[in-house]
Amino acid sequence: MSLTEEDVRRLAAELREAELRAAPIRPISDRHPDADIADAYRIQLEVTRLRVAEGDAVRGHKVGLTARVMQQQFGVDQPDFGHLFGSMFHPEGTPLPVDALIAPRVEPELAFVLDRPLQGPGVTVADVLAATAFVLPALEIIDSRITDWRIGIVDTVADNASSARVVLGGTRTPIAGLDPRLMGVVLRRNGEIVETGAGGAVLGNPAQAVAWLATTIAGSGGSLRAGDLIMPGTCTRAVDMQPGDTVRADFEHLGHVGVAFSAGRERAA
Repeated sequence: MSLTEEDVRRLAAELREAELRAAPIRPISDRHPDADIADAYRIQLEVTRLRVAEGDAVRGHKVGLTARVMQQQFGVDQPDFGHLFGSMFHPEGTPLPVDALIAPRVEPELAFVLDRPLQGPGVTVADVLAATAFVLPALEIIDSRITDWRIGIVDTVADNASSARVVLGGTRTPIAGLDPRLMGVVLRRNGEIVETGAGGAVLGNPAQAVAWLATTIAGSGGSLRAGDLIMPGTCTRAVDMQPGDTVRADFEHLGHVGVAFSAGRERAA
């Protein structure tokens, strides 16, 4: 680790202000080339502390960069994770004001909701499936508080894994009898197919991404709680969105989820 505590607090405050104002900042990796992933997670935890102090609550986690296509898109070579806050969840039937974001992109994901805790290390796919109450079709809207998405792994980890909003579909499906590896998804923007994929692109199995998360956070004493919602990462590329766009993801066996992007502002998260 190369950053001082003062550095961590300053960069966390910059990222939080960037999100509130929808105004990006220079890449952290440009200004602090010696910063490592441990430093980045320190910044992320400080941003989390700031949000909780504002009255927000952690409702789960996201795993990012789990598919090879996403690692290639963003020039990184390993997964990361971030926190999901209550203020990030956007109702499916309500237009999402895009002006509250900076450069949003959409990813279709299979959301896991746990009905019992998962404590690492050594969490397996079988453990994840046994602990899952149900799954949901979901969209993650990612955004970067870093200028022009000029991110390396340090930048995106510090920026809460580039998370911004989550839209959940209304169909709850028990995990029993489903094979997440084989579950296909079709992503449409304005009615046109822009991406297709299958769950096996996510670390071989989306449940493996949840297991990776539980094992990884155990190294710092963390665990996944009953009731947590876990986004395991997308099996497709992230797709850019503009005001007026509508996106819909159709999941095999799970139904669909969609959202429209409108011009205008919302109260920042």
